[in-house]
Amino acid sequence: MQAPRIISSAADIHSVLAEFGSQGTKTTAVIILALGGIFMDAYDFSSLAFGITAIQEQFGLSGFMTGLVNASIMVGAVIGALFGGYLVDRFGRYKLFMADMVFFVVAAIGCAVSPNEWVLIAFRFVMGIGVGLDLPVAMAFLAEFSKLKGKGNRSQRVNAWSPAWYFATGMGYVIVLIIFITLPYEQHAILWRIVVGFGAVPALIVLLVRRRYLAESPEWLANQGDLRGAVEVMRSHHNLNVELAPAEERETPVASAAPEKGGRWSGFAELFSPRYRVRTIVALCVSVFSTFGYNAVAYGTPLIITTLFHQTPLITIIASLVINLGFGTLGGLLGMSIVNRFGTRKITLIGFVIQAVALGILALVGIPNGALVLVAVAMLAAFVFAQAGGPGANLMNYATLSYPTRLRGIGIGFNQSVLRAFSIVSLIMFPILAASLGTGVFWIVACAPLAGAIAVGIVAWDPTAKDVEHED
Repeated sequence: MQAPRIISSAADIHSVLAEFGSQGTKTTAVIILALGGIFMDAYDFSSLAFGITAIQEQFGLSGFMTGLVNASIMVGAVIGALFGGYLVDRFGRYKLFMADMVFFVVAAIGCAVSPNEWVLIAFRFVMGIGVGLDLPVAMAFLAEFSKLKGKGNRSQRVNAWSPAWYFATGMGYVIVLIIFITLPYEQHAILWRIVVGFGAVPALIVLLVRRRYLAESPEWLANQGDLRGAVEVMRSHHNLNVELAPAEERETPVASAAPEKGGRWSGFAELFSPRYRVRTIVALCVSVFSTFGYNAVAYGTPLIITTLFHQTPLITIIASLVINLGFGTLGGLLGMSIVNRFGTRKITLIGFVIQAVALGILALVGIPNGALVLVAVAMLAAFVFAQAGGPGANLMNYATLSYPTRLRGIGIGFNQSVLRAFSIVSLIMFPILAASLGTGVFWIVACAPLAGAIAVGIVAWDPTAKDVEHED
């Protein structure tokens, strides 16, 4: 039997985890639970996408109010991400992970029974807080329960959020399709309520399962100076043969001051310190520009197909399902499989270019007729495929893997809060611009991936396989 690795400092924790990562089934369960959170985030974001036209009719909403209903979840996500990033570094991954699913259960039920647009907006806001809290901690778990290089490394695990997101979105449309077919036509007005309310079921399941399998991140514990707790988790969940050094042989935990430094609000300022400034800026560029396009095209797919392409509700559901479950999930899986070979930066750049081309073709096609309908839908699929495997997946790589453990939550939270702030603008403006410009709106949306490609092309930072822990 191989001798155990002796742990005498936080640096030893980081080194062992970077080399071996996770080897146990319990750690696999943690990864699945983290992705389960991502599944819920995506489902709740997209569950209202198909029903927005029905909501518009039922509540008599203007273009602005329709955008406000869409954007209310983003407002909550801005607040949730900003505070969630701070809280996950201050109080740990486990506590926050256990708390955020409550938001999803309450908000899903509240949205489903909303009597008017203002109640719906309020519960969508609460749902957004849950999403904002969940993403920083889920990303932290995916990174900190994985090794630095090789199969199942941090870049691949963090990228796994993308296929999970699109799989959840696609499954949402599967549920929509099943209910659409089985529900009597005269009751189709409540279809969106059933779909949104159903989100409480998986959220409750994930919440209950988390209580059994979840554990705190050893890297976070090590940064807090709790080497004993870190070693226990590494042995129980990571299945690693490690042993804590005798007290007199342990180094004074230098990193124990780091969470105090990164856990305070001053940690946000450190994101723009000389070491991290360029990383923070390029991460924001990837997030903002990719999300602007996503909210307009991927999130707005039902609106585009129904309103701009003039297709029936059934075709809208099927096309949205195929685009998200098929092209989105496949794109995400492809991005995971090639990120080690090509790197985060190159894949992101290629994805932005494909998106710009697809949007340009959509603008040129205009309102499609006959075979051009297939061309237009194919361009939507190409956009989603490129998003899922390129910038949409790698925005989390940039935001998560550019910072060490002590700043990771704040880095993700700040990135997500800015991202969601821009999402609010795009969700409110897209219905308005689409109503006034028609398919000409795609020329405007195409500016986002072009700007993203320029930013990534200029900045050479690539977080793939970078050991940011030892920079400290």
